[in-house]
Amino acid sequence: MTVEQILAELVAIDSVSSRSNAAIISYLHQRCESVGLLVEEYSHVDANGQTKINLVARTSAGESHAGTPTFQLALVGHTDTVPYDSAWTDALKLTEAEGKLFGRGACDTKAFIAAALTAIENCDLEKLKKPLALVFTCDEEIGCLGAKRLAEAKPFRARYAIVGEPTSLQPMRAGKGYCLAEITVHGREAHSAYPHLGSSAITRAAYLIGAIDGVAERIRDDRHDAFDPPYTTLNVGLINGGTAKNVIAGECRFTLEWRTIPGQQTDHVLDQVRETVAQMSESGQDFSCDIDAGRFDDSFETDAASELVQFLEQASAKPSGTVAFGTEAPSMIALGAEAVVFGPGDIRVAHRTGEFVPIAELNKCVEILRRSIETFCI
Repeated sequence: MTVEQILAELVAIDSVSSRSNAAIISYLHQRCESVGLLVEEYSHVDANGQTKINLVARTSAGESHAGTPTFQLALVGHTDTVPYDSAWTDALKLTEAEGKLFGRGACDTKAFIAAALTAIENCDLEKLKKPLALVFTCDEEIGCLGAKRLAEAKPFRARYAIVGEPTSLQPMRAGKGYCLAEITVHGREAHSAYPHLGSSAITRAAYLIGAIDGVAERIRDDRHDAFDPPYTTLNVGLINGGTAKNVIAGECRFTLEWRTIPGQQTDHVLDQVRETVAQMSESGQDFSCDIDAGRFDDSFETDAASELVQFLEQASAKPSGTVAFGTEAPSMIALGAEAVVFGPGDIRVAHRTGEFVPIAELNKCVEILRRSIETFCI
């Protein structure tokens, strides 16, 4: 089959994160076994009762029967997608126009998976002297949860990992971390005609958000010039408070996210926010809030001198760069790998109606992944 045909079959499988990914894993299991790979599945039931599965398919080259297997190269792709608008009637049907292939997941990241499968099928696996693995994960779109499970369980180790994401075939050797906290500010309810009897949680939250803007300004002095912007960024993306227009709000909740540069601790921003809250509480403002830090995804950075970085720079004819969005690279690094994020398609068209991957990039990715297998595993 061509890479376009494989991609069409992948896109046809609805693998939105809110559902089980068992169907796409079953498809991938069959394809991997058909080329002689040894396949293992790691399944669990998520908080919503959905079965979620990580799949690891490997060659027998260099296989050891003692201890944890170590792969020379792992090609990593996530099987889940974001939801799609019901008005996009062709979301699960790969369509072609103007040299592009459209469909949900066509860019993020079923194109990479299709390229990896095609590259494997184009290789003579009997010639591989060092072990190769395909790693297909669940729930990347809702927090890289599948890859994190693998990193915690440590069923394997890897020397190098190419993590599939739409980078327009530019190797990305470093990425920012991604962290979230839910902050609940407390006030005291009262009739809005008598505001002196209450204390508005919304107003208090506004003061705290203003102070968080100050934190964002202060930490800009800690820079990593390979990124744009070259500092840790903060954002209050959601806010909700109050019960009615004529009630002094007793509670206000907002979501704070921050994306840390490599070398900075993931909880550095949160420490600054907690210090700000303590100062507000000590200033006599009767300030009270709860902070629930729900996500701490590490940043990552692979040395520019890495053989994998240098190979992908040469193969793609593009210098390595950095990404500001979350990836599974930190989980692969936790499993011992030098990791690079790489794949066809542009992240700016991912997640939207009309998501697409250029056909030329898809086919070039197949060739680069085939060459990477031959370079690192023969």
